[in-house]
Amino acid sequence: MLINHRRGSADADGSRPGPNVLETRTWDRVRELLAEDGPLTAAELASRLQLTPAAVRRHLDQLAEEGAVEEREPAMAGGRGRPARAYVLSAAGHAGMRTAYDDVATSALRFLAEQAGPDAVAEFARERGAQLERRYATQLPSTGGDVRSRAEALASALSSDGFSASIRPIEAKTPIAGVHLCQGHCPVLHVAAEFPVFCDVEADVFSRLLGVPVERQSRLVDGEHVCTTFIPLEVIPTKPTAL
Repeated sequence: MLINHRRGSADADGSRPGPNVLETRTWDRVRELLAEDGPLTAAELASRLQLTPAAVRRHLDQLAEEGAVEEREPAMAGGRGRPARAYVLSAAGHAGMRTAYDDVATSALRFLAEQAGPDAVAEFARERGAQLERRYATQLPSTGGDVRSRAEALASALSSDGFSASIRPIEAKTPIAGVHLCQGHCPVLHVAAEFPVFCDVEADVFSRLLGVPVERQSRLVDGEHVCTTFIPLEVIPTKPTAL
């Protein structure tokens, strides 16, 4: 559950002073950490940034007022007291990490779709996926490596490309042991929002690189704060086809 969190003080004339250079750098770092590892509490961010929790809360309040971060209702734990609130990067926060190249890429693909049809866009997405697959394959352990080590290597490769990826354990019991590949940011988010075939191709690439069928469970383009992909840590047996 996401909660609106807007606070802050205005100047006498109703305007708000802009951030200074140091604040801007801190805000950028907060965005990066929330993209990589969110949800994070103010205390967790303070530890990472080597700032006081009070200072971090002030930055979070300002970012929340800008619409860049949102509070996520914490899961109730077994301990006493109200658990600390955690923060995630909002859709506007992701948009703040957008570059002018995003608009160029989206416009180019829109033109391609208009001139040659959606199949041409799908073909381009598959070709891009094949290029990424070849490049990432050189960064993963050999085929004999276990699935988790390959998944961790894939997350590292994705992070190098700006996807803020990490491998996270699954706390709930599942029929098949697995982990989550979490991508806290997507450099092609606006492209994928208009052309979801890029998301489908990406999941197919992950399956081939890891050697197991993966399942996309949440997506940034659907308004979630992270793209989550379930990766089984064992090969799922298939029933033999009856003759």
